[in-house]
Amino acid sequence: MIGLDCAAPELVFGRYLGSMPNVARLMDQGTWGPMRSSEPPITVPAWTCMVSGRDAGELGLYGFRNRIVGETGLRLATGADVRVKRLWDWLGEQGLRVAPLFVPLTFPPTPVRGQLVSGFLYPGGDEPWCFPRGLEADLEGRFGRYQADVDDFRSDDLDRIYRDIVAMTEQHFEIARFIWNEHEPDFMMMVEIGVDRFHHAFWRYIDPEHPRHESGNSFEGLGRDYYARLDDHIGRLCAGLDDDSVVLVVSDHGARAMHGGFCINDWLIERGYLALRKPIEQTGRLSHDEIDWGRTKAWAEGGYYARVFFNVAGREPAGIIPGAKVAALRAGLRKDLEALHDDDGAPIPVQVRVPQEYYLQTRGFPPDLMVYFDDLKLRAIGSVGTGRRVLTENDTGPDGCNHGWNGIFIMSGGKVTRRGRVEGAEIYDITPTVLGLFGVERPPGILGRDWSR
Repeated sequence: MIGLDCAAPELVFGRYLGSMPNVARLMDQGTWGPMRSSEPPITVPAWTCMVSGRDAGELGLYGFRNRIVGETGLRLATGADVRVKRLWDWLGEQGLRVAPLFVPLTFPPTPVRGQLVSGFLYPGGDEPWCFPRGLEADLEGRFGRYQADVDDFRSDDLDRIYRDIVAMTEQHFEIARFIWNEHEPDFMMMVEIGVDRFHHAFWRYIDPEHPRHESGNSFEGLGRDYYARLDDHIGRLCAGLDDDSVVLVVSDHGARAMHGGFCINDWLIERGYLALRKPIEQTGRLSHDEIDWGRTKAWAEGGYYARVFFNVAGREPAGIIPGAKVAALRAGLRKDLEALHDDDGAPIPVQVRVPQEYYLQTRGFPPDLMVYFDDLKLRAIGSVGTGRRVLTENDTGPDGCNHGWNGIFIMSGGKVTRRGRVEGAEIYDITPTVLGLFGVERPPGILGRDWSR
């Protein structure tokens, strides 16, 4: 299974397919189509949803960072937050050899019946990043220092960013080929984060429909070049597979032009939900030390979507909203959000989710409201003091891309049915499909359809 983080169906199945003969061959000989992502459609939790058959609520993972009980802040998620079995666990229990490589939320590494290389959240330094631990020296001796991610990919140093993406992608595929050929796992899964980093850095340069696209810019052809590189790596990884081998190429979510961002905390201040201790002197990140908790009903965390939290008595350290009044606050704030307008008075389409109404379960610390702006055209801007409701730029560094609802799904080889293009695939389908390919009984309680049948 080859995971391309953020690979967009519009590019793989459309604009760049002519430069991807190996992917085109897999599509022609198998089953393919768009694949609906998780909610939220973010790398964390999406890959874990994919390989566990559980939604984000059941996992208790609502983004890269999650609330800390007893505090108002967030902390970065790690593999220790995954408390369910994943594909390689079930397969290993059946005596199969497995090799999860670069999959998000596999740091710190855990024992598997085979080899594991941690994903991009590996922090570096002396922390372990492989299982077994001796694999680290072997890989670094062959392929150099492990490149888990691209540093500072939201910057204007685009030439350096592209060089780093290409070098990282090449190293990851070389490691995958080595593991596949030398250790001969029954199931190998790799995830390439470089696609996501490429999109965030270069989307407005490669997408002619982006509002800030300039035709003829020097990076305009870079998308086709990078996707052709990916295709070449896929072809080399799949070279020599026997007739029984099945190849899946998948992505956790797609990509789309980011038109800007909605300043959710400034709006909450404007509407009287959020209060600060003193006037804002300059635009910047919302400091929780500056929040007047005695007058604050709600605040938000920015990102691909807005996570709105209520200041609930007995839950937050200085909560003021009685539990009996939470439902009324939720209903009123939801009504206000669904009537949003931009700075010029034009309505902004808004989708508001109540986690307890949407997910099968809500473990961990879910937001009180999940808010998507203009079908993901707009990010959620968590900064305050912007002076506007809508900005045309990201507040965490240069970025022309937001995530899209649909990733890609391709399955080819072995005895799988050759269906051609299909509709309706979901990210949760991957776990039952892979287990079905191995004839492993479906675990109780997981989501998704088995496309192997």
